[in-house]
Amino acid sequence: MDIHNNGMTRRVWLHHAGTLGLLAAMERLVPSSAWASAWQGMTYPSQLSGPVIDLTIAETPFRLDDRTAPAITINGTLPGPVIRLKEGQEATLRVTNRLHEDTSIHWHGLLLPPEMDGVPGVSFAGIQPGTTFTYQFPVRQSGTYWCHSHSGVQELVGLYAPMIIDPIEPEPFRYDREYVVMLSDWSFESPETLLSNLKKQGGYYNFQKRTSGEFLTDVSRLGFWPALQNYLMWDQMRMDPTDFADITGYAYTYLMNGLSPAGNWIGLCRPGERVRLRFIVAAAMTIFDVRIPGLTMTVVQADGQNVQPVVVDEIRMGPAETYDVLVELVEDRAYTIFAETMDRSGYAQGTLAPRAGMRAEIPVRRSRPIRTMEDMGMSMTGMEMPGMKENPNGSGMKMPGMAPSSDMPSMKPSDDTPNREHLEHGSGLQHRSGLENMPDMGTSDPRRSTIPGIEPVKHGPDDHGTGNQAVAEYSQNRMQEPGRGLEDSNRRVLLYTDLKSLAPYPDQREPEREIELHLTGHMERYMWSFDGKKYSEAKDPIRFRYGERLRFTFVNDTMMEHPLHLHGMWMHLENGTGAYLPRKHTVLVKPAERVSVAITADAPGRWAFHCHLLLHMEAGMFRVVEVFDHERGMHS
Repeated sequence: MDIHNNGMTRRVWLHHAGTLGLLAAMERLVPSSAWASAWQGMTYPSQLSGPVIDLTIAETPFRLDDRTAPAITINGTLPGPVIRLKEGQEATLRVTNRLHEDTSIHWHGLLLPPEMDGVPGVSFAGIQPGTTFTYQFPVRQSGTYWCHSHSGVQELVGLYAPMIIDPIEPEPFRYDREYVVMLSDWSFESPETLLSNLKKQGGYYNFQKRTSGEFLTDVSRLGFWPALQNYLMWDQMRMDPTDFADITGYAYTYLMNGLSPAGNWIGLCRPGERVRLRFIVAAAMTIFDVRIPGLTMTVVQADGQNVQPVVVDEIRMGPAETYDVLVELVEDRAYTIFAETMDRSGYAQGTLAPRAGMRAEIPVRRSRPIRTMEDMGMSMTGMEMPGMKENPNGSGMKMPGMAPSSDMPSMKPSDDTPNREHLEHGSGLQHRSGLENMPDMGTSDPRRSTIPGIEPVKHGPDDHGTGNQAVAEYSQNRMQEPGRGLEDSNRRVLLYTDLKSLAPYPDQREPEREIELHLTGHMERYMWSFDGKKYSEAKDPIRFRYGERLRFTFVNDTMMEHPLHLHGMWMHLENGTGAYLPRKHTVLVKPAERVSVAITADAPGRWAFHCHLLLHMEAGMFRVVEVFDHERGMHS
């Protein structure tokens, strides 16, 4: 499905397929400078700055290791060049389209007029082939951002680039040098093939399913009957507890600044220097766990916004999120920047080193995680979950159109319930969270009480129709958890509850009203939606009143994480930090989680809101938010 009516068509991709047949011949005839290049050197390939910046979008052959394929690039590189702006300037960016199809550039996280936001079909017509569109807007912020196409699936085949906006005022931290570290995913299969395969079978690319040997291990650990109950439960729900990524390392090569792990991107720095790493996840479908073995990272910015420094060992990053960290080499040796995929099927890798050509060891790979009953929103009866009230029938995940879940085989938890250990020790409730001074996790602590949805909330009677495969019967805020696969880590993992704005946010009003939106999907049919409706089925936009302060609550009814992105306005993450709520443009929502953000509707116009897993958006997880200015009788 093409939500913008100008994406990759079958004809276009047949043209690309024909192009592939010419690549080998072209390689002998065309100079290497005409091929798309990754960031081979230790510095940025180029930085574009000044009052006017020219960008050209074109199809360029991209070489990755020993293979080549057509990519869509900005100024011939993948990622595109660093676009460097200055807070307070009037930015003018002239974008020329050399493709045979429409294109666009969205300036992710920037506050600008809606007609400059770059989303075809919402407030912008797109850039037609052979034409130049001039984006012009005042730069009202600073920090680390990025840009990408919002036309069809062009982002998936290389159309993205980093953006750095230098602040007017000096930053509250110092560093000796900086590097952009842009993480992405690349497949030699066309986007059409990827989506077609997922439509045929939701787990098409998952080769990490549970095995008979794993069942025997569970039997020895739990006993035969509890282990069998667990397997039968998942089977009856037609769900897979190893379902963490729609597209895995089987089809993806994971890139750091356009290079594979074999390419080994290197950032040069000397021991004792403080280095700023600007991490950007430009991946279409991949969540990364980022760490630098042997070094700690001090987080100083999230989504381009200053936060009170947090020292961590690892950060889970969803697509479109950015984090700026400070690191310091403590020894005269190489250190690996290691970005492992959440499903553990692959990784991106680079190196920080004092000399060129150095490379550190890859850390020991971790086993792929397993979904638990908590990820399904199951009733936690008997599982020592504070504040959880017993559900009379012991039910959990509701299946629209199926018999009540009480008919599932003995799903009432008990002391020997499968995954009990994960639920007790892996729930994140005892993990370092910024709420660690609350031993009983009771509601008396004011920090906890200011996090909406911290107590489990039972799902209402509406299961959101056939567009929703299952409903998490209980949802609750899980920001104090590191995320599945990190719950047993002995490393300090960044949590959303760790994020605290450096300065109080300006609008301290309590939200006047709440809009609740359910994240829904059907993995077997590969349909993704909000409130059970794909974008094509949602007739009305989500309406904000200009100037109001509202609460936007996301309830994840699915068993997958979703990075949600709102254009045009900041989302203040309601994580219990009072007047210091962090501002984010993208929020990663866990399975069965209820997350609230506070929004000041200060941007009249029509804005996109969507899951930033690109194929989820293309499959329908997209809506329009309309901010209406009643005084002027207009919304744009």
